[in-house]
Amino acid sequence: MTKAILFDFWGTLADNGTRGPTKGTLQILRIPMEYKDFITKFESVFFTQSYATQEEAFKAVCDAFGVRPYPIVISKLIGLWNKNKLFAKVYPDTVEVLEHLKTQGYKLAIVSNTQQGAVEDVMEKLDLAKHFDAIVLSYAHGVLKQDGELYEIALKELGVDKKDAIVVGDSIETDMEGAKAAGIKAVLIDRRNVREYPEKILALTELEAKL
Repeated sequence: MTKAILFDFWGTLADNGTRGPTKGTLQILRIPMEYKDFITKFESVFFTQSYATQEEAFKAVCDAFGVRPYPIVISKLIGLWNKNKLFAKVYPDTVEVLEHLKTQGYKLAIVSNTQQGAVEDVMEKLDLAKHFDAIVLSYAHGVLKQDGELYEIALKELGVDKKDAIVVGDSIETDMEGAKAAGIKAVLIDRRNVREYPEKILALTELEAKL
């Protein structure tokens, strides 16, 4: 019996303010690397610790990839990620579904690979925090979703067993694989209907049928 729903944030509940800030980061850094290889290393640097400033964070990224941290490069990266926060918005079905699930008694959590301040600031701006019983973010715990540990932390905070939980996210590589590593059922939300996955929905309004 499903008691808790663990949601990804970006691409699941909220639309990125800019199209693909992580891909944009790769373009700005001009690193000759496949995106699938870049994102794993990038997230391990950018999303698993707190930094005093954005400049410090992006200098750490540059150092990890052997890129000279020229001021213009750092400035472009800061601008890209700030624009992402500035123009972020919820999907049309997000609030309606969250409110309905709460009335049905489900415990809700956010589990996200993110840098400090990004998800929290956007949730405050969009008035989303009130819907959630736990907000578990990678930078605060030093781990990414992919290995499953972040989901286990969320379940502990909610006081729910993994057999009574479900993960909802838009990424097979992070959300679905992380849920698999943690032994939790997962549902892929694929709003453009371009990927294959055993348990898939095209909109949040279809989620209740999977619970």
